[in-house]
Amino acid sequence: MSKQPGNRRTLVGTVVSDNMDKTVVVRVERLVQDPQYKKYVNRYSKFMAHDESNRCAVGDRVRIIEHRPISKRKRWRVQATLTSGQGA
Repeated sequence: MSKQPGNRRTLVGTVVSDNMDKTVVVRVERLVQDPQYKKYVNRYSKFMAHDESNRCAVGDRVRIIEHRPISKRKRWRVQATLTSGQGA
């Protein structure tokens, strides 16, 4: 019997910090409609994600996936780098 990973959430965001070893901070933005004025505003959350090979740099667009707790605040892992921030 093999273990299946189940349904893990994936999010797409931008790397805003890579100062730590094997860790990046990813900012994920979402559009939310204001309940009173019905205007759409950007809201964001920041997640600490595990980057085993230290490949991500500030400005990179990455996909992160839920993971078991790696440290006190890391519960996400970098799955793929979608675009590099070098050319932007």
